[in-house]
Amino acid sequence: MNAVWIAGALCALAVVALWFAARRRVEVPCTLDLEATQETFHAHVVLEGVAPNEGDSVLVHSAPSRIAPGERRTLRSRATVFQASSLRRWWTRRIGTSEITSLYEVGFEG
Repeated sequence: MNAVWIAGALCALAVVALWFAARRRVEVPCTLDLEATQETFHAHVVLEGVAPNEGDSVLVHSAPSRIAPGERRTLRSRATVFQASSLRRWWTRRIGTSEITSLYEVGFEG
């Protein structure tokens, strides 16, 4: 009976791990806005047809790795969005609220 319980627990753990790791892939068009001027230095991507949520990952295809100083470019490209499972989304929400407090650490020296 004990071995059956352990095997069932391991099977349940494997199912939860697979559910946590499962991701859906969605490929969408996107617009890249790149700027490296005196006023601003940024790279923004606007996804079309999907809004990323907690735990999602975005991979932009054919994005330039460099931009010349003083240049501003707007490009059309494609992006792959890896959407997180509901368990991973929940986990990211819970862990993210505790991890952001590390950004608030401030030290004062006397």
